[in-house]
Amino acid sequence: MVDRAKRALSCFVMTLSYSRALYPEFFFDQTMENFLRGHVHAFDSWQGQPRVILYDNLKSAVLERRGNQIQFHPRLIELSAHYHFAPRPCQVRAGNQKGRVERTIRYVRDSFWAGRTFTTLAECNRQALLWRDQVAHQRRWPGGDHRTVADVLAEEQSRLLPPALHPFSTDRIEAVHSRKTIYFRFDLNYYSIPPHAVGRPLTLVAPDTNVRLLDGSAKIASHPRTYDRHQSVLDPAHQDAVLKAKRKAYHSTPGGRLEQAVPESKTLLGLAFAQGESAVSQTAELMKSLEEYGAAALRRHRGSSRTQHAPSLFGRLPASTQASFHADRNRSQPLSASPIGRCPSA
Repeated sequence: MVDRAKRALSCFVMTLSYSRALYPEFFFDQTMENFLRGHVHAFDSWQGQPRVILYDNLKSAVLERRGNQIQFHPRLIELSAHYHFAPRPCQVRAGNQKGRVERTIRYVRDSFWAGRTFTTLAECNRQALLWRDQVAHQRRWPGGDHRTVADVLAEEQSRLLPPALHPFSTDRIEAVHSRKTIYFRFDLNYYSIPPHAVGRPLTLVAPDTNVRLLDGSAKIASHPRTYDRHQSVLDPAHQDAVLKAKRKAYHSTPGGRLEQAVPESKTLLGLAFAQGESAVSQTAELMKSLEEYGAAALRRHRGSSRTQHAPSLFGRLPASTQASFHADRNRSQPLSASPIGRCPSA
């Protein structure tokens, strides 16, 4: 169990035929990415790779075969080209051709796995490598009792192909997009993206430790990868961008513009709604007064508007209040000059 997620552990095992040296690694699934990742880590551990690797007819290696005609998985072909080894499948129903690795899997199950306790996948793999070095590689070599597997491995390493200049990329890459929200779903969990990327085609790049989102070639999001289930992994910057966009959208509405100009209107509209008034009509009345008289005048007279006992809390303003509004507006306007030379007639 990983928090709330039930995940089955799978063990990748690669064995060198001559020395019987092995590389074990546990994964949460048997995806192609983990199959390739096991190869890369084994080659790095041995500081080289064999010239030929023999495979059972698993789908990660062999997609289809007709007699001697083999269709390998294209990702395996890329891996073999990167490390310059030749993949070779076993014959169908030929158990003698894969006896070394079959016995190694049984040996791992009986010697390492029995009675083992751990709390994380990293701890499990750390214990597996420690067991390999202290137990599996210290056993007697089948070709001679006077030597250990570790002794023969030191001899075999000089015959391996030299390591590659850089490791093969085993990241999972796929196209994703979010339809309506800032979250997209990947491997039982949800990861956030910036709001401007919602609805756009994006590229997911997922190694075993993090999740990255690309818009074209630009990285727009990066999260630590979780193996739990139904978890929402949120970048606070993405949430802030959504809230900022919502505030902008709210301030473009009549109620938002009114609250921005006269913050007290929010309380007054709440009182009006509590008294059974229509918030829409009251907002329209206040917006009309705001456009006609201005925010300062409306703010000064909000007290008298709140104490009106008319059926509408804001409704039509009394004549005295309207006259006061007109006076406020006229005082704020400059006086116009009268023409000189002709007096108005009596």
